[in-house]
Amino acid sequence: MRPTSLSVLVVAGLAAAAVGWLLLSAFYAQMPRLPWLPIIVLGTLAVVEAILAQNTAARIQHKSGSPRVDPLAVARFAVLAKASSLAGALFAGFSAGLLAWLALEPTKAARDDVPAAVAGVVAALALVVAALWLERSCRVPEQPDQKDGGKSGRQGRRS
Repeated sequence: MRPTSLSVLVVAGLAAAAVGWLLLSAFYAQMPRLPWLPIIVLGTLAVVEAILAQNTAARIQHKSGSPRVDPLAVARFAVLAKASSLAGALFAGFSAGLLAWLALEPTKAARDDVPAAVAGVVAALALVVAALWLERSCRVPEQPDQKDGGKSGRQGRRS
């Protein structure tokens, strides 16, 4: 599995921003106020993934007092991190598109929805950062004897 590409996250966020702008400009008059529940969920996920990242990094680096690492759990954390970073980028872009449209709309209803849009961008970006940290924490550090590509001690010997 390859590390998450920042360019993929940026493109996904920009596409979601365009969709958010278009949807809000077409349907804002019929929509209720922007909900806070998704923002709370994203913020909670960001905190959970940050805690997982810290604990996983300590376990993989064999820091004192940390229990052994379960390889299957680390694989699951890596998949969670990849999915969360993309979901966070999509939600951040969508919220940014909403925020941009709301900032240009002169109505009181639009001004009332700005805090939810700002919080959506912040919570989604926090999720992206936490997910990328978790993904990085799941990497196995290079062992000192493997830094030369696993060739230690065999180059000078001939049969």
